[in-house]
Amino acid sequence: MSIPKVWFVTGASSGFGLIMTEAALAQGDKVVATLRKPEALQSLQTKYPADKLLVTKLDVTNVDEIESAFVKAREAFGRIDVVFNNAGWGAFGEIEGTPDEQAHAMFETLFFGAANVSKIALKYFRENTPIGGRLLQISSQFGIIGFPGAGYYSAAKGALEAFSESLSQEIDPAWNIKITIIEPGAFRTKAFSNAVYLPPHPAYTSENLPFNLYRKVGSTIPADGDSEKAVQQFLKIVALENPPFRFPIHRNAIADARTKAKNLLEAADTYESWSEDIYH
Repeated sequence: MSIPKVWFVTGASSGFGLIMTEAALAQGDKVVATLRKPEALQSLQTKYPADKLLVTKLDVTNVDEIESAFVKAREAFGRIDVVFNNAGWGAFGEIEGTPDEQAHAMFETLFFGAANVSKIALKYFRENTPIGGRLLQISSQFGIIGFPGAGYYSAAKGALEAFSESLSQEIDPAWNIKITIIEPGAFRTKAFSNAVYLPPHPAYTSENLPFNLYRKVGSTIPADGDSEKAVQQFLKIVALENPPFRFPIHRNAIADARTKAKNLLEAADTYESWSEDIYH
């Protein structure tokens, strides 16, 4: 019989965070569910005892709260095996129409918050006996390719992906810490219904501009990904001895990954000769 894993989930109030929490508990694992408003998980707390589920307050933009949540997690369960780095939100509109305060706030949560959770997670993974852990970074198809109307959101997710690339190369293999960037496409979560939609910038008047088209039909575009089925795939990733570093999931995200790879290869092949005479 396998030993139950201990999960540390950020943004556990809804969406992938809540579904991941429920799925891990359902398979017999233990979960530290963190969120800004712990009362949102009251019904889940009545279903699972304290030796299975710990719910604690965490705003990932507050480093002290991150530290405190990890301390409580280890006090409750003795170790942390998997960190599901998921907390996030988005404001969508043209880059020129996005107020600085909202752009900065997105980066504080999506990048700096996730980065600080990652750094503290490494410390706790190293202190596990046996040593090791899994860090699942929840990115997006918007982190693969920048999307119109999601400039700052895409930038923050792209920054988290680059940060994770660097981090994966810095850590000592002896620590047995594995990182996976999960890049979901269009799934049925509350991410978009809870998002902030900004009014159009006055210069962007053409009805044919991509985000203006989205404003017209966005609510009717089907998010056909089943979030509960996706989370079952995340559980499989954690069970792999050698998990993928990148994991695009949903046909849209996979198509974006192929487009990005194709564009990079074409640029490298087309302009490779331009680098031939630029050296000392």
